[in-house]
Amino acid sequence: MAPEDVSDGDMLLFQQFFKQHIGLHLPLSKKALLQSRLCGRMHELGLAQLSHYHALIASEDGREERQRAIDLITTNETYFFREQSHFDFLSAELLPAWADVKTLRVWSAASSTGEEAYTLAMLLDHYRPGGSWSVFASDISTRVLSFARRALYPMVRGQNIPKPYLKRYCLRGIGEYEGHFLVEGELRSKVEFAQRNLTDLDAFDDGSFDLIFLRNVIIYFDFPTKLKVLDDVIRRLNPGGYLVVGHSESLHGMHLDLEMHSPSIYRKPQ
Repeated sequence: MAPEDVSDGDMLLFQQFFKQHIGLHLPLSKKALLQSRLCGRMHELGLAQLSHYHALIASEDGREERQRAIDLITTNETYFFREQSHFDFLSAELLPAWADVKTLRVWSAASSTGEEAYTLAMLLDHYRPGGSWSVFASDISTRVLSFARRALYPMVRGQNIPKPYLKRYCLRGIGEYEGHFLVEGELRSKVEFAQRNLTDLDAFDDGSFDLIFLRNVIIYFDFPTKLKVLDDVIRRLNPGGYLVVGHSESLHGMHLDLEMHSPSIYRKPQ
């Protein structure tokens, strides 16, 4: 199945499906993405038509395959210390200013395969040795959460990790794991991974946080969904806490309970 074989009608079906279940806005221009992400799975199932696959995931009995489709469409590759300036802000400004805060709770709200969450954990452990902190990491995809909990990564994903952190927190793979590294166990134990749908956060009570990373995810929502997600996330941010979004994301034109610290970094007033 080539992208040109994806009809507008098929796209509309999946557009409505992903919007309903996870708030994802999938424009008609994303036919090639839809085709490339789903065609392998459809081949495994012996399905030739997108409409047949839609019927399966939309059915009452299709819950397991529905999650499989969500996993396939939402997974994005990431790496450690991505968008370095955000971590420079933590190192140079925020964590030193919070040195006397007894406990810190940090949320990686679209954690994908876990690199962001473990990057945050490395910084927290370095700047708060023996201090009380925790990282909560969430994603809609069960597949990437399983990968994140395993914490085994190709070396290329860690090429931006500072050498002292690489030595302290990462174990080089040998034998069948050559070319990979494993995040060490003590650091892994401070990071909790859980499935969360950003459009349905009230389904769980995860408490409040001092720092929330919500990076490179709201670009996939339409404006009303962005606003709802941001409002719900900000309600879980402690007064005086910080929200960090992706460099390519803008909160312009949104009336939110936030003050801009610098582009992509916002503070909730006390």
